[in-house]
Amino acid sequence: MQTQVIPGVPSPLGRPIYLDPARLRAHSLRNHVHAFLLVGALAVIVGISSWLFWGAIGLIFAAVGVGLVLLIGPRLAPEAVMRLYKAQRVSPEMAPQLFDLIGQLAKRAELAQMPAVYVVPSATLNAFAVGNSKRSAIAMTEGIIRGLSMRELGGVLGHEISHVKNGDLWIMGLADGMQRITRALSYAAMLILILNLPGIITGTAEMPWPAVLMLILAPTIAGLLQLGLSRSREYEADLDGATLTGDPEGLASALKKLDEYHGSMIEDVIHPSRRIPHPSVLRSHPSAANRIARLEAIAAAPRWKPALRIREVPMLTTLAGLGPGQLRPRYRWTGVWY
Repeated sequence: MQTQVIPGVPSPLGRPIYLDPARLRAHSLRNHVHAFLLVGALAVIVGISSWLFWGAIGLIFAAVGVGLVLLIGPRLAPEAVMRLYKAQRVSPEMAPQLFDLIGQLAKRAELAQMPAVYVVPSATLNAFAVGNSKRSAIAMTEGIIRGLSMRELGGVLGHEISHVKNGDLWIMGLADGMQRITRALSYAAMLILILNLPGIITGTAEMPWPAVLMLILAPTIAGLLQLGLSRSREYEADLDGATLTGDPEGLASALKKLDEYHGSMIEDVIHPSRRIPHPSVLRSHPSAANRIARLEAIAAAPRWKPALRIREVPMLTTLAGLGPGQLRPRYRWTGVWY
């Protein structure tokens, strides 16, 4: 397969697709402001919780914890994450189509280095990215490679590369670290409350109930903020991914298929508590209907950027060396599906 950027060449839809830069800038500005406010709100929650629990010392410990997240997070090797999923690295010789497509998208995104490519031996439909613009990796399950067309897969890959380009993995890692600190403080507050129950019942111990209530509710508030941040970054990745491919409708088509897979009514009935999750770095996604509507609105915008020229060629039967009988989704005690 050869993926070429040729202005004026019809897209797989049979017509050129262009994006409106002014419209995209407006969407991007709104998403960035939203993300900034959410991260700021998370920081306030962490600060208040730390102060209520341990005063100035608590603030110092919280600052150290967040600092460690900022220091260690960017240095976490993508290979370490891939090992959790039993992902196998793919060479250009094994999947020239994928490498050509990812290379074109990485070039358009102006990444310092093309992401390493991994395949997860699983029938689930999933793809995710780890790392940063200097060192990153993209993983796809065999299920998504088999289940999507090359045009749809291009939309998904553009979305994931946009996460790398925008630093979303670092931002969500920071938010996750702050949420974990808040949760730890809440657990400590509940433990202190339990230990003081005899004194509270007999009236010999007094508790600062407003502070206790705040510490107990803080993780829920932080969790809701984190979910909102995740949705904001997903919208931004959709828009930037559409910019990279020049084909919003390709990603919209992929989202429809993924929504049908993840929204299985049968799975809701049989295993309501074991729905297949997304990677932990991206914890919640907006509804597929909203994402598709936004992408379709962009597709109808004035002309601007040409779409990637993608020729459909059948993929290999397997990239990870496993047969269909070995590709059932499996749940691990760590909470990781693959």
